[in-house]
Amino acid sequence: MRPVKALLFALAVTLSAPVLAQAPTQTNMEIVRQKMKADKKLLVAVNMNLTDPEAKRFWPVYEEYQTDLRKIHERMGSLLQSYAAEYRSKSLTDEKAKKLIDEWLAIERDDAKQRKSHVPNILKALPAKKAARYMQIENEYRLLMNYDLASTVPLAQ
Repeated sequence: MRPVKALLFALAVTLSAPVLAQAPTQTNMEIVRQKMKADKKLLVAVNMNLTDPEAKRFWPVYEEYQTDLRKIHERMGSLLQSYAAEYRSKSLTDEKAKKLIDEWLAIERDDAKQRKSHVPNILKALPAKKAARYMQIENEYRLLMNYDLASTVPLAQ
């Protein structure tokens, strides 16, 4: 397993266990968010091998991108909370399911649009090969987090 994948996998497992073991409260979720943010930044730092000038240009771009990603994650969290409420109350109708699907597709579309909008700034901060490496890290992180999340969400009935 490549170092990035190994770190991402370890991070996903570490973060999901405490959340699934207890009912999430605002405090617990904030702790998880802060841990994810710190661990992700460390993961990126370890795998990017940035020079000092590159780091000076890159980290502000990284922080801006993370701020925008947080908005997408909050929308997805809200969508999942809506689904969870419908699932628990066994009140998911076809109409509600269609709205959830539409919102999920809108979030996915906005996420892709957002990634695309940040690439020019990343390319200004880094050489193209390092920019590609960073986008790979982001993509692998996103895929593992989505996989971890999907494994905890029950199928609609």
